[in-house]
Amino acid sequence: MGCLAKRESNTATRVQVRGTTLGRILITGGAGFIGSNLALLWKRSRPDDELIAFDNLRRAGSELAVDRLKLGGVHFVHGDVRNLEDFDQIKSAQLVIDCAAEPSVQAGYGSESAYLIHNNLFGTVNCLEFCRRHDAGLIFLSTSRVYPIAGLRALPLEEQDERLELGESASGPGWSRRGVRTDFPMEGSRSLYGATKLASELLIREYSAIHGLATVSNRCGVVAGPWQMGRVDQGFFTLFAARHLWRDPLNYIGFGGTGKQVRDVLHVEDLFDLVELQARNLEAGKAMVFGVGGGHANSVSLRELAGLCAERCDGAIEIGSSPETHPADVPYFVNDNQAVTDETGWRPKRNIKTLLDDVFHWLREREPELRQLLGASSGKS
Repeated sequence: MGCLAKRESNTATRVQVRGTTLGRILITGGAGFIGSNLALLWKRSRPDDELIAFDNLRRAGSELAVDRLKLGGVHFVHGDVRNLEDFDQIKSAQLVIDCAAEPSVQAGYGSESAYLIHNNLFGTVNCLEFCRRHDAGLIFLSTSRVYPIAGLRALPLEEQDERLELGESASGPGWSRRGVRTDFPMEGSRSLYGATKLASELLIREYSAIHGLATVSNRCGVVAGPWQMGRVDQGFFTLFAARHLWRDPLNYIGFGGTGKQVRDVLHVEDLFDLVELQARNLEAGKAMVFGVGGGHANSVSLRELAGLCAERCDGAIEIGSSPETHPADVPYFVNDNQAVTDETGWRPKRNIKTLLDDVFHWLREREPELRQLLGASSGKS
C-alpha cells in the first residue's frame, strides 16, 4: 500500500501519492454532510484506500449517514473531536481531513458558547496532535466567515431587480467583482464561529512551522448537495428546495426581507475534486490557505433561488418577509477562486442548476424520511 512520502523535520518535502493509494484517511465530522460525501466519493475514486469516518452523531440527520458509509466501504468510528482519547481508537493515518464543526454562524448569540468553542477550536488542536503523533497531513475545512462582518457589509453593493451586486469595475483591498480574496482586511468582529475557525487556521500555521506538518486550509463558502440537512441558519440551499417541493412556509429573512442577498454556492462533488488534488501535493512545513467557493458564475440570490426552485416543482410558493437582520449576517459573499486555481488547476465544474437538480432528485427519492427532518412541521428548520 502506498503512503505519504516521509518528511524530515522542518524540511519542505512534497507529499505525494504512491501508485493508486494514499493509505488510511481519517475524516473528522465524517457523518456530517460534507464529511460523509467526501468519504464516499474518495472511496469510490480510490477504492484501495482505507477511509475512516469519525463523528459524535450530534447533529440531526447525521445518524442517517452511518449505514450509507458502511455500504460504501467506509469504516465508521463513534468519537468526539473534543476528546483526545477518542482518537486512540484510530491506530494511525496518513491524512486527516477535518470537517468537524458547529457550522452555524448564529451559534453563540444569546446562548451558551462552550460547545462551539470546544468543538471548533479544541477539536482542531486534537486533530493537530493526532497529525503530529502520526506524521499525517491535514486538510482543514475553514470558512468564508473568517472575514469581518463590518468589512463585508461595507462593500459598495448595487441593488438590482433580483439581487445585490458589485459593479463591473468595482474593487478594493482584498476584493473585486470576481469576489473576496484571502488578503481581505481582517480587522473586526466575525462571529464566534468565524473566530474559532480563524484561530484554528493560526494554530495550524504554527504546528506546520514547528512540527513540519503538511497542511492546507480551505476557506469554504456555501457548500451544498444531497444529504445536507438544511436549516434557516445553515444549509439554505436545501431548505429552499425542500420548502418549495413540499409547499411549506418560507421567509426571506434580513436586509429588508427582499431576498436579494447573494452567496456563491459550491457543489460538494466539486469540493471533493479539489481535496483529492490537494492531498496529492501537500508540502511538509508549508501551511497554505485558499478561498474556495462556487465563484461569481455560481452565485445566486434568495429571490433567484426561489425562481429556480419554482421551475422544478409545482410553481412558486408564497414567501413571507422578515426584514430584521441577524447581527452575524452579511448581504453578499462570493469567493475569488483565482489563487487556488493558479495553484492546483482546479475550478468548479458543476453549475447552480446541476446542483439544484441533484438536490431535488435526492429530496424526491428519500421523501418520507427527509420530510420528517426537513419539513416545516418537524420544527427543525
